Amino acid sequence: MLRAVGVAISDDLFDVIPKAVRLEGGLNLPQGLTEIELDSQLRALADSNEPATSLVSFLGAGCYDHYIPSVVDHVISKPEFFTAYTPYQPEVSQGTLQSIYEYQSMICALTGMDVSNASMYDGATALVEGALMAARVTKRHRVLCSPTVHPEWQNTLVTYADAGTLEIADYPAVEGGLTSLPDVAAQLASGDIAALVVQSPNFFGGLEDLGELARLAHEAGALLVVASNPILLGILEPPASFGADIVVGEGQALGNPMSYGGPGLGFFACRSAHVRQMPGRVVGRTTDVDGNGAFVLTLATREQHIRREKATSNICSNHALNALAASVYLAAVGQNGLAGIARASVAKAHYLRDALLATGKFTSPWETSFGYEFTLAYEGDVAAMHTAMLDHGFLAGVSVADVEAEWPTGLDSALAEHLVVFAVTEKRTRPEMDAFAQEVASL
Repeated sequence: MLRAVGVAISDDLFDVIPKAVRLEGGLNLPQGLTEIELDSQLRALADSNEPATSLVSFLGAGCYDHYIPSVVDHVISKPEFFTAYTPYQPEVSQGTLQSIYEYQSMICALTGMDVSNASMYDGATALVEGALMAARVTKRHRVLCSPTVHPEWQNTLVTYADAGTLEIADYPAVEGGLTSLPDVAAQLASGDIAALVVQSPNFFGGLEDLGELARLAHEAGALLVVASNPILLGILEPPASFGADIVVGEGQALGNPMSYGGPGLGFFACRSAHVRQMPGRVVGRTTDVDGNGAFVLTLATREQHIRREKATSNICSNHALNALAASVYLAAVGQNGLAGIARASVAKAHYLRDALLATGKFTSPWETSFGYEFTLAYEGDVAAMHTAMLDHGFLAGVSVADVEAEWPTGLDSALAEHLVVFAVTEKRTRPEMDAFAQEVASL
């Protein structure tokens, strides 16, 4: 090989690099290991990590410890799905197109919207794309975002806004863990707001008054973008019923593991009137020349498919494999199963909240309706409580102060310092919750 390229030794290949910056001598690497030795070392490293699934998790805030039926991994591990990338000749990939079509149909059923795309990168970027879409539809560029939206999602919105496409209006206040309706009305009175962006259940777990928020937005000529939890949509009225124009969210809870916080998938649905401004791809169902059912890529609005100036998004990752996992999950549990999972999670969350309040170590900062996430104020040092409970095998919720450091939540900092957001899924048992409450009470 060296003779073929005209050099005597491999070092001659680097003659163009000045000797002053060239590495002299060999790399400081350990000697090679046998396969048995390497396997042993890697297992030791893996064993030093304690996965969240081996602990009793009350973490939430967008990433949840729901049970994943075994059929999900079985289906998505099939080579025809697992190795597939974007179908550049889509009509050839009938299996992939069918799975996307079924995913879209399920998202529409959950959200009550007319049309869904083939998923987005994650919930945060789906939220931002909803705001950008609203700006295109309304021909406005200012966005009013509730401070009760997940702080990290707000941060993503501001990052996009820094590019100059959007302007973020002043945040309305938070009252009782919910968006202040009078403040929203005052902000919308300017008449130049493209979108009112809210989350329900919000970051603190509270259910927002979507009907009133939709009324205020529409009276001001703005669109309502709602971020929602797909599990709870199994029992809640869909956002479309309250007047939402765009519904987005994080779909990780639908059959995707927590996996260090990703990858997940962002779901995105809207009304048919706005479909041509929707980012991503839409798969449709039709018939071929022989009259047989067939699936086609009906709408593709990113710059890869159409002229760049006509593109609605440049996000290239639609996380189709994660969307397939969501489809398999929803098909496996079914409508009644999803409702059962949601009801069990809600009932257990209310049980744990009552148990924690009974310890005397927690107080309720406000009284609002919630799903399976809720916020309480801890009387002591939240970080110390988290460390102590981890030693006992519990992941004791999300510290609002930790998230506050990334982006303001609209709360008084003295209050935020003591707040913890707990999530309780169907996996949690009464003995686990009782043990957690007892351990907290003993601190």
